[in-house]
Amino acid sequence: MIFDPLFIAIMVVGMVLGGLTQWYIKSTFKKYSKKPLARPMTGAQVAARTLQKNSLPVVDSSGNVSQTAFGKRPVSIRSVPGKLTDHFDPRSNTVGLSDSVYGADSISAAAVAAHEVGHAVQTAQAYLPIRIRSALAPVASFGSSISIWLIIAGLFLFGGTALGMNLMWLGVALFASAVLFQLVTLPVEFDASRRAMIYLRETGVLTADELPKARKVLTAAALTYVAAALVAVLQLMYWLALARD
Repeated sequence: MIFDPLFIAIMVVGMVLGGLTQWYIKSTFKKYSKKPLARPMTGAQVAARTLQKNSLPVVDSSGNVSQTAFGKRPVSIRSVPGKLTDHFDPRSNTVGLSDSVYGADSISAAAVAAHEVGHAVQTAQAYLPIRIRSALAPVASFGSSISIWLIIAGLFLFGGTALGMNLMWLGVALFASAVLFQLVTLPVEFDASRRAMIYLRETGVLTADELPKARKVLTAAALTYVAAALVAVLQLMYWLALARD
């Protein structure tokens, strides 16, 4: 397996795609990080405004809730360390914005902040794909960490035996759960970016000239998920072919 040309080719494709998409998102984000907004506003302020537009209560830095909405949990906006570490945590209902987004006034910061708010709105509205992804997350996390070891054990430790085949198929099934998680992530991310563009336009955060630039930032980010899903599917196809031999 390790020296199989097909396996090596898939690994090379994965590394190349991963490297290219990471370079593209970083270069695009950096480019538009240097473009301040025509209507100055930090990423944290963009997040707060877009949350309020969607009638979601916002918790400020002092712990005060800006507004109330029946049946809706307040959303916190927090600064998190690192670069491109922006995320939404549904467990704590927190929009985490990296240092280059939280206090930054730029097109990149506005686009990323609005995107993460998109995830908060998805959660508040019980958007089906994000509910499926949340349900898959524990199994996918476990599967991605142990599947390869089960497949290797089935091939090399118990190869040719019933136990070996069972271990291989169990590993493939767990890996498939991780692939399914990545596939479900695609509509979640695309929808969050779609919502972000609507929020940025309707709230007046960005001008007509700035909106296409924000879309470039969000498109670059989406490509990282597309590349990861493609490589994961190729790997799954390889494991399935190997298990059937």
